[in-house]
Amino acid sequence: MSSASVETRIDPKKSALLIIDVQRALFSRPTPIYNAEQLLSNINSLIEMWRRNKGLIIFLQHSNNKMLIKGTSGWELHSELDRKSSDITLDKLHGNAFENTNLKDILESKGIEKVVVTGLVTHGCVRATCIGAHHLGYRVSLVEDGHSNYSKDAEKKIGEWNQKLAVQGVELISTERLIHSD
Repeated sequence: MSSASVETRIDPKKSALLIIDVQRALFSRPTPIYNAEQLLSNINSLIEMWRRNKGLIIFLQHSNNKMLIKGTSGWELHSELDRKSSDITLDKLHGNAFENTNLKDILESKGIEKVVVTGLVTHGCVRATCIGAHHLGYRVSLVEDGHSNYSKDAEKKIGEWNQKLAVQGVELISTERLIHSD
C-alpha cells in the first residue's frame, strides 16, 4: 500500500472528513472488525486534526431492516468515536453516501473540494462512497489504514480495495502521513 501519489498536504478547510458507518452492531458480529482498536484510534486522531484545523467532519449512519435498524442501539455510532455537537451526522440508506442524501449540498455550501474517507466496511459503503464522490468530481483520499471490515479475509480485502480504488483515481494516504501533513 503506497501513498506516493498523494498530495503532500491536505487542507482540512477545503476537505471534509467522512466517517462512514462506524456503528455498534458492526462491532458485534461473529467475525470481528479487523484491527478494530487501531481503526478507532486512527479515526479519532483524524477527527482531532480536523477539529484543530476547524475542518468539516461528517459522520454517516447507515440504516437497513437487518442489524442497522434506525433507533436501535446497534444503529448508534460507536461510543469511542470523538463526536461533538458541532459535527454533522447524516442518515443514509445506500452504500454510496451521496445517494438520496444532502451530502453533496452540504459539501458545496462549505466550498469543499476533497473528501477524505474512513470507516466501514471496506468493500461496501467505503468503496461505494469513494466511487460516488469521484464520479461527482470530488478529489478523494482514502485513509488506507482508516477503513476495515468483518470478513475472515479482512486484511486482504483492505489491500485489494486500496489498490482497486487507487487505479480508479482515489488517492491513498496513511493516518500518520495525513496527520503529519498538518
